[in-house]
Amino acid sequence: MTFNFSCDNLQGKEKILQRVFEILPGLTSWTIIIGMILLSFFKPLSAAVIIIAFDLYWLFRLFYMNIFLVLSYSRLSLEKKTDWLKRAKGLNTLYEYWQELNELEEETEGKDVSLMIHREEIRILKISKNSPPPIDDIYHLVIIPISKETQEIIEPGIVSIVEGNFSSRKILIILAVEEWASPVTRRSLEVLHQKYQNRFLDLLITVHPQNIPGEGRTKGANATHAAKKAAEYFTQKGINFENIIVSCFDADTVISPDYFSCLTYRYMVSPTRTQASFQPIPVYYNNIWDVPGFARVLDVGSSFFQLIEATNPDNLVTFSSHSMSFKALVEIGYWPRDMISDDSAIFWKSFIYFNGKYNVIPMYITLSMDVTAGGSWLKTIANVYKQKRRWAWGVENFPIVMRAFLNARYIPLGKRLKHAFRMFESHVSWATWPFLLTFIGWLPALFAGREFSHSILYYTAPRITAIIFGLASLGLIVCVVLSLLLLPKHTENRSIFKRIIHALDWIFLPFVSIFLSALPALDAQTRLMLGRYMEFWITTKRRKNSES
Repeated sequence: MTFNFSCDNLQGKEKILQRVFEILPGLTSWTIIIGMILLSFFKPLSAAVIIIAFDLYWLFRLFYMNIFLVLSYSRLSLEKKTDWLKRAKGLNTLYEYWQELNELEEETEGKDVSLMIHREEIRILKISKNSPPPIDDIYHLVIIPISKETQEIIEPGIVSIVEGNFSSRKILIILAVEEWASPVTRRSLEVLHQKYQNRFLDLLITVHPQNIPGEGRTKGANATHAAKKAAEYFTQKGINFENIIVSCFDADTVISPDYFSCLTYRYMVSPTRTQASFQPIPVYYNNIWDVPGFARVLDVGSSFFQLIEATNPDNLVTFSSHSMSFKALVEIGYWPRDMISDDSAIFWKSFIYFNGKYNVIPMYITLSMDVTAGGSWLKTIANVYKQKRRWAWGVENFPIVMRAFLNARYIPLGKRLKHAFRMFESHVSWATWPFLLTFIGWLPALFAGREFSHSILYYTAPRITAIIFGLASLGLIVCVVLSLLLLPKHTENRSIFKRIIHALDWIFLPFVSIFLSALPALDAQTRLMLGRYMEFWITTKRRKNSES
């Protein structure tokens, strides 16, 4: 029996399990925070020992993450010169291409790292005997869910697809608008339709009706409605779903020129192409100089997280704009229509449907989106908080996935335990670590009684903590340098002054980590724990001369 990836209409045992697992993350986070505060007051010596042990663990974890951040950024830089379209075309004649690669490797004497990785990917593909479809048979479907965005926000992304080096004639664009969208938004879509329809295989506008039974007011419901229309379109055209790659982009997504060439290559070279998602590196540079520094730092941190995750595909989960096989999307029943966190939910739904034989393939190429804005500092803070709380609402996947894992006998137990623990740990650490590192870590000394204040640990703990945070500053320097290297290379944004300002933005890190990261995460977990379920909040997109 296929598992219903939803929390609606549950009965009996399943309903009880759902509530237990909904409560668990929030309860754990609050237990850690309140427990450490109470321990600091009543048993400061024990609390100090725990805090020092945690700080050491955090330091090692920070160095570990920095190492993989540098490695991932190096790979991203390495692949900037890669001719992805040439590689994809080479797969049409796999064995002849293999011989050509062997000759190239001899010429470069094994010094071309990208070529070595490419050759290994071809070797694995040959062994799998799962030859890819010819590149001329591959089509792309791009679904852009739209609610209140207007032409100024949407058009740059469409232009980036047209100007890319993959033929836009093989790409179907669907502007999926909500029925309740404003007349201004509707008119914007009509202008875009008339302006760009002839530049693609086709450009369609779908209108997602309101109040459909079983649906929430979510992006996934809109995207699903559009995908079903696309299925009808491709069926009429006689195009095999196995040869279609679907990408669900946010309305503000602007792709790199090589994006679809890279995606096509990744799809073709992967033996598990129809049971995989493809995850690029998201960066938030469309309006980076139009927003306050704290907002820049927060979204740079999101990009860093994705860079680190890309080094470990076994743990990678889809995030924001991503792609997958259209055949797989149709087979699993499309995106969840009643969940806010559809970006990660589509991975877990696919993972469960295919009995654990589903993975995310990292793409070392970027696509750019907007930093959340609000027109003023206070409004930007409010909007950023709401956006991060919506991201943190991905915790809603945990109870559904856990219910599925309890009965998923065809997924190895070790694999289930690993994913369950990692999902649980990531949400709890997101909500608690910044509090432990900033506020709670200093409480044992503040609440120290006579016994503790006369102990050696009382005098050495601050010094140990200072050394730990001093070493941690090295990791911060790495982040600052990489954030500067990742900045857009457009001439107007390369001034020394702007780069210095961006480096100084990192002084907001303590504020950002507590109030715009941990607190929204704790808020989301608390809401889930109390059964106060969130509704989808639409991120405000603002650029100069735009009010969207």
